[in-house]
Amino acid sequence: MKFRILRATCTAVALTGLMCTLATAPALAATPIGWEGTALALSAAQQLSQGEGVTVAVLDSGVYANHPALKGKVTTGPDYRKDGLKEGDPKWGRHGTAMASDVLKVAPKAKILSVRVIDDKHKEELSQKELEDFRKGNPIAQGIEYAVQHGANVISMSLGSEDMFGSYDKEEAAALAHAAREGVTVLASAGNAGDVLNGVSYPAGYPGVIAVAATQQNGRRAEFSTVHTYNDVAAPGIAIISASNTGGYRPVDGTSPACALAAGVVALMYAKNPKLTPAQVNDVLIATTHRPAGGGSAVLGYGLINAAAAVKAAASPPKDMTGSVAYKGKEHLATPDGTPKTKHVPMEQSLWMTGLVAAGVGLAFLLGGVLLALSGRRKVSAGAVGMVQPQGSFTG
Repeated sequence: MKFRILRATCTAVALTGLMCTLATAPALAATPIGWEGTALALSAAQQLSQGEGVTVAVLDSGVYANHPALKGKVTTGPDYRKDGLKEGDPKWGRHGTAMASDVLKVAPKAKILSVRVIDDKHKEELSQKELEDFRKGNPIAQGIEYAVQHGANVISMSLGSEDMFGSYDKEEAAALAHAAREGVTVLASAGNAGDVLNGVSYPAGYPGVIAVAATQQNGRRAEFSTVHTYNDVAAPGIAIISASNTGGYRPVDGTSPACALAAGVVALMYAKNPKLTPAQVNDVLIATTHRPAGGGSAVLGYGLINAAAAVKAAASPPKDMTGSVAYKGKEHLATPDGTPKTKHVPMEQSLWMTGLVAAGVGLAFLLGGVLLALSGRRKVSAGAVGMVQPQGSFTG
């Protein structure tokens, strides 16, 4: 497994007065709905569906199941992070609790399956032992497999890798392929890298995963939201009031809450039509967005989700044209003489050496450019590069 840290996708917000009120106020029975309700056309969507009978697996840092907004709606699965923290510890479930509440804010009658696959720390804060623990397995792949095997209809992953190299993991890709075969829709945060270097964030970058970017209140891209061609759709990601693992609520920024809100919309769609396939969910979401001028782009994908339109369209989705088909062509695909595709003509030594030298020079220039671009960015601990973390941050 590639050595990676998962980062929750949230950033800081200057909402001091609101934050103090929410952090100290008694917990309410449901998470308050802010501007995101209007942006998503949530009221109209919830008149059509409440998410009944749908299970959303929240793969995150754990969910505080006794929060009033979550009580009776959460099933707690395994802890694949295995760092010794338990529910009730203030360092356990900060991010995951917030994300679960955002899912239920949209789909209040859905069920949450919590699978702990990351912690709430950033890579700078991890001890050497914690770094070594990440090498003992792949929590993300294990969490996906568990969710699929235990009845999840939707998997929400508000997390993503931050490095530019080596983030793809074959175990995760295989687990996601299994989820697709079993009809489970998977969503992930697009990432919080903004438009810097256009780096890929996994799991958002895997095929078949619905990557969710974040918008601000005016409908434009939130400045932290990663700009990349894998972006599919967008959802609100600024000052999203979310449940706290210590009680009460806090505002959260990032592509993390955007992903969780989008997962809630998908839960509404499944409750309306349980026979939906992941491909149909993706097609319906894209077809019903508030599409930006010029169509889809790397900025916000195909635009802001319209929950009401998506739920209506889910009742009569387009035909799913995906699926495996038998190959009916020639036995070998490479050459007319029947040479197997895996067999190659040996490269001449002089050509090989010329290519190697050219590649070395190109790599040197590339690394120099990357180091220059990153020189002003926050430094990270030596052993932590490449890990995946939560994609969000809290105020207070």
